[in-house]
Amino acid sequence: MSDLWNIEPIPFVGKTSPQQGLGFRYYQPDRVVAGKPMKDWLRFAVAYWHTFDQRLVDPFGEGTAQRPYDHFTDPMDLALAKVDYTFEFYRKLGVGYFCFHDRDLAPEGDTLRETNANLDRVVDRVAELQAETGITPLWNTSSLFTNARFLSGAATSPFAEVFAYAGGQLKHSLEIAKRLGSENYVFWGGREGYENLWNTDLRREQDHMARFLHMAVDYAQEIGLDAQFLIEPKPKEPTSHQYDFDAATTIAFLKTYGLDGDFKLNLEGNHANLAGHTYQHEVRVARVAGMLGSLDANQGDKLIGWDIDEFPSDLYETTSVMWEILDEGRIGPHGGLNFDAKPRRTSFTAEDLFRGHIVGMDSYAAGLLVAAQMHEDGFIEDLVAERYGSFDQGVGASVEDGTATLADLEAHALDVPQADILASTRSDHLESVKATINNYIVDTLGRD
Repeated sequence: MSDLWNIEPIPFVGKTSPQQGLGFRYYQPDRVVAGKPMKDWLRFAVAYWHTFDQRLVDPFGEGTAQRPYDHFTDPMDLALAKVDYTFEFYRKLGVGYFCFHDRDLAPEGDTLRETNANLDRVVDRVAELQAETGITPLWNTSSLFTNARFLSGAATSPFAEVFAYAGGQLKHSLEIAKRLGSENYVFWGGREGYENLWNTDLRREQDHMARFLHMAVDYAQEIGLDAQFLIEPKPKEPTSHQYDFDAATTIAFLKTYGLDGDFKLNLEGNHANLAGHTYQHEVRVARVAGMLGSLDANQGDKLIGWDIDEFPSDLYETTSVMWEILDEGRIGPHGGLNFDAKPRRTSFTAEDLFRGHIVGMDSYAAGLLVAAQMHEDGFIEDLVAERYGSFDQGVGASVEDGTATLADLEAHALDVPQADILASTRSDHLESVKATINNYIVDTLGRD
């Protein structure tokens, strides 16, 4: 194995020390949990953009990142060399998947034709290393938001030339997905929204966005691309309001335009928070609608209001998300956990990239262990069954089977004392539930 990163492959070390070094305390890829290996439940992927392209800039300061490929100055030399560094990173971290935008891989040229040629040269190298390692794209996507041409959106741009360019760029990106065998293809509406309604034709923009997605479906069928299409909801930033605001809004959009049979959702923890939801809420909304596709693993900072993309470390959140996944049986048809996360500007060394991913992978592995124990004990299942048990008999059963009328409900309720109605809610002990989940986290990880 080469040594481009000057880091040894990351081992499982167990709970040898409370300090988090370059080793996994909980993640064991082949350990069987709830009937299948951890690696199959979690399917970890590395985000190309944050991990290898992000220079750790923020709105108030220039980048601080120090990377082992910084000595390359020619953009194409850097792009080609960086692929070698990325695959070494995947191997040493022990992940089987990566995710990328088209513009993460190669610099743009003066025309789309030149840009495609640059991209194809880099994809050639990606394909070679995929064949050598078996590491493949969990998903890829097209960056239809970074270049200045997309300042007013891509599919929702009011300018037809921009829409046309976006379509041409998307076409080539779908071809790359087929060539590299991407299991999913993600659409992230980075600027598909509005900042001011006075100059916005809301219906027309949403119609155009739907037409764009239908074109993608048609072309995928034409070239034989069988990747699962995903949309990643995000409520705001950079636009004031984006059309894919949250899971519920995105599902409604897809159903309105007849796209719900072709698309599922790629959900992100930080985006859920920006929409005023918990991550568990977004996962639950998607999966009960049959629309859960894949997950981005990160978290926000409660003291900072923007999309900060921290590596996940909140065990309560990872436990709640993995409880949903265990209840579902998988993360979507072909989904996984992509680390759409970056270190803070003070964590600027190459080693910090490994540390961030280790923390994130261990946090989700720990969440999986806790959630599996909760499922084994049936704690949540029993609680929910008890809470809704009154709908399994009597007047409740008649509501569920559709035979009850308002007259039936009135006849039942007219003479019931209020004290009896209040007594029926005795199982709503939320504080006790939270305490029990805390105990599961402490007890399961303590004895594991």
